[in-house]
Amino acid sequence: MSATAAGPVHSGAGRTDDEGPELDFAVTSVRPMPGQAVPALAFRIAVSRSGGGPVRSLSLTTTVRIAVARRRYEHADLLTMARLFGQPEQWATSMQPLTWARVTTVVPPFDTRTETDLPVPCTRDAELAVTSYFHCVRDGEVPLDFLFNGTVFYEGPGGRLRTAQIAWSKEASHRLPAGMWHETLGRYGQGTSWVPLSSDAHDALVAHRDRHALPGWEETVRDLLDRAETPGGAGQRAVRGATWTP
Repeated sequence: MSATAAGPVHSGAGRTDDEGPELDFAVTSVRPMPGQAVPALAFRIAVSRSGGGPVRSLSLTTTVRIAVARRRYEHADLLTMARLFGQPEQWATSMQPLTWARVTTVVPPFDTRTETDLPVPCTRDAELAVTSYFHCVRDGEVPLDFLFNGTVFYEGPGGRLRTAQIAWSKEASHRLPAGMWHETLGRYGQGTSWVPLSSDAHDALVAHRDRHALPGWEETVRDLLDRAETPGGAGQRAVRGATWTP
């Protein structure tokens, strides 16, 4: 889609010189980013210019959203889908886009076209809706929308530096293979996930682990789950009372 600098540009007191470059954005590819401190995917962003002077730099802010309503969910985890969007009969109105990330990057100087990497972090924080969404979507493609905004610095008449803003209405789309997100997380956490706990809940887990001489957190949680499923146990009644049926 075409991205035109919004509004006229003023180089002096009340004087309008030009309207700035017209920019086009596209997402051409995506790949995992190895060697990062946190798991991340690199989306390749192509930026092209028509009209206006050469671009000196571009301070680009990109909002990445999951367009959840643009795919089907026959093989998804329906319990998680129900927690995120309600019952299937509600999905037509409840499936609103999920914001994944907002990333600011600087695009170096270019004349007519350039490409740059947009690093988007992946997280295993189970409290986030995006993480829950990817947990229940493990195959096929995930439709993404990219909303661009920011400031473009460019050469105006006489070689003078000008600035202009890019409107939020400028967008691009891309389809991410769901497996790539899981593969990227798997490289860092070796298939593990984490859940934030209050200090009281953490202390209770530590006490249960020590009381039953359990070797680690995995065994501690599994022991608690096994006890909750004991027929007739109080734990089972609590779990049953909290079950979410899609």
